[in-house]
Amino acid sequence: MDFHTTVERAQRLKHLHAQDKPLVLPTVWDAWSARTAVAAGFPALTVGSHPLADSRGAEDHEGQTFEEVMAAVRPIIAAVDVPVSVDLESGYGRKPAELVAGLIEVGGVGLNIEDTVHSDGGRVRSTQEHAAFVADLRTAADDAGVPIWVNGRTDLFIHAQDAAGVLDEAIERLRALEAAGADSVYPVGIQDDDALLAAVTGAVDVPVNSTAHPVRHDLDRFRRLGVRRITYGPLLQLAMADTMKDMLRPWAS
Repeated sequence: MDFHTTVERAQRLKHLHAQDKPLVLPTVWDAWSARTAVAAGFPALTVGSHPLADSRGAEDHEGQTFEEVMAAVRPIIAAVDVPVSVDLESGYGRKPAELVAGLIEVGGVGLNIEDTVHSDGGRVRSTQEHAAFVADLRTAADDAGVPIWVNGRTDLFIHAQDAAGVLDEAIERLRALEAAGADSVYPVGIQDDDALLAAVTGAVDVPVNSTAHPVRHDLDRFRRLGVRRITYGPLLQLAMADTMKDMLRPWAS
């Protein structure tokens, strides 16, 4: 994909986030699912690490190398004419500038970066370490001349035994990511908790991303809670798997 097209798609993704309604980015994993989501009317997509890994017989949590992920997402991005963001997990042990360069090379215009470092025993980056990583991503994108959308994710809630007990720490972390240049923030694991979602969306100025289930969740509820960006994580693929099994089961007897 040529550089001009990549820049134009990055600008389009930024514009889509500025609308006065939640931006829903279906989480896809191959060219077929990407084309299907675009045919359903969605103006932008995201590639999730979990469904991508499942589709390739690999493990999530950086069970693929950065090079393998980029090779896999290249045909997905080429299959559609909408902006595509890519989940880069915790960075595959690569430097931020390398991540940005690789993403731009395949035509990606957004990225998701989390604070669970799978390449280092699953440790969680400190608030300042994660913010510094995001700041370096922002600098690398600016230097490259592509306004890559950076979605800064924290896994604090899913690592805690009591999610409410880490709310203050999570908000501090999300504010640090915002100050570091994250365009949106993603507190994973609280999509079913109204109080936690409302507290987070009220604590930062950038869009808050929430995971959603395409059948069990309701878009209006997320809108009321102040969520401005929605992705499906592995839940769209899992929902489709459930439906597929229901369709096929009568034929297996």
